[in-house]
Amino acid sequence: METKEQLAKLGLFDAKVPRYTSYPTAPHFAQGVDSSHFTDWIGAIAPGSEISLYLHIPFCRRLCWFCACRTQGTQSDKPVVAYLETLKAELAMLGNLLPEGVRLSRLHWGGGTPTLLPAGMMRDLAGAIADVAPFSRSYEFSVEIDPNEVDEDRLAALAAAGMNRASVGVQDFNEEIQQSIGRIQGYEVTRDAIEAIRGHGVHSLNADILYGLPHQTRERITESVQKLLSLNPDRVALYGYAHVPWMAKRQQLIPSDSLPTPQERLELFETARKLFLWDNYAEIGIDHFAAQSDGLTVAQKAGKLRRNFQGYTDDPAEVLIGLGASSISRFPQGYAQNAPATGAYTGRIREGMFATSRGHVFSDEDKLRGRMIEALMCDFRIDTAELVERFAIPAAQVVEMFEAAARQFPDVLDITPERLFIPPEARALTRMIARSFDAYEMSASGHSSAI
Repeated sequence: METKEQLAKLGLFDAKVPRYTSYPTAPHFAQGVDSSHFTDWIGAIAPGSEISLYLHIPFCRRLCWFCACRTQGTQSDKPVVAYLETLKAELAMLGNLLPEGVRLSRLHWGGGTPTLLPAGMMRDLAGAIADVAPFSRSYEFSVEIDPNEVDEDRLAALAAAGMNRASVGVQDFNEEIQQSIGRIQGYEVTRDAIEAIRGHGVHSLNADILYGLPHQTRERITESVQKLLSLNPDRVALYGYAHVPWMAKRQQLIPSDSLPTPQERLELFETARKLFLWDNYAEIGIDHFAAQSDGLTVAQKAGKLRRNFQGYTDDPAEVLIGLGASSISRFPQGYAQNAPATGAYTGRIREGMFATSRGHVFSDEDKLRGRMIEALMCDFRIDTAELVERFAIPAAQVVEMFEAAARQFPDVLDITPERLFIPPEARALTRMIARSFDAYEMSASGHSSAI
């Protein structure tokens, strides 16, 4: 497991596998789950409990070519105003259903570009959320911030609403790379935005950076990471760029012949990874890094790290409710996803119905396999005793599943009757190993490179 040749033999450089931010993954959601499931699952939330809330703002002033999120470009506020009214109506419907005493442990505004909302709209939306449920004592309110699309008034509005964590997309600071992915965002613009964020008392900062971009080299990613480190983010997501132009049509504008090979992608990842580790960041799962005092690091050390649609989290809530077009909710009973198209979503809400269009009801096997995959993605290990206690299954059944995975990855996994463990030198294979515990059929074309 020490050479690229060994990784190649195991298929790392050819495989396409899910990122496993859910199980089953979203392509397996079906139309059998509708708004009746959503309302029933809301009603089953325990009174006085804590939940998470995600709001999707699917608008951008410009569409970055690398992005595969469900977004739409607009230069006018008119569609944004209409969408915000729909979102507020959905919030009011949710508020009418939530049991007494429910509080928000996490609130996240994602997109798209949430910071394209004018300050007045931000205050309006924050007020509508406050009418639904108050924050818990240890809440976290995070917002995805585009340094090109934010100003003092909007930051002041967010800070006044309780934002205490900001998430800034960097991607790469090299100008040629930025030109090739349709995302122009200089270091100075990013630095000034981060200084302004902190100037409003928001001291927890996330940053995203990509490897595997066109024209990216080890020298260039080294320079970009060092510039990012100079900004002292608390958390960094080091994501591999997923080139899926057959799904995200705008990616057809990216020069595919300038993309690094899978072997070069691994070198880019390892180059960036070493820089974060040298700067004393803790390695979190397969692609995150966090300051030693950050909540992710604390959760990892305590064995409480979780994984959801935003990546790694220390959120203890069992319920995540997603509002807005295409948003996904997770309940103990299953997943529920809103209609992806803004028009279809808006139409349902205006008719007084929730916009759930598909989802998945968990089976007992889903819950077992989902926990095994989450444990691998978060901790690189699966403990037999935990599964036996949580799912009331024989230890022999767990060990049998371990052995089936070991046959797919000979001489890779460290297995005993007590646990399965992925050693550090094999962790590039983690998503592939997780796939061995996935009972669903998979279309390789629908997923990104394993590295």
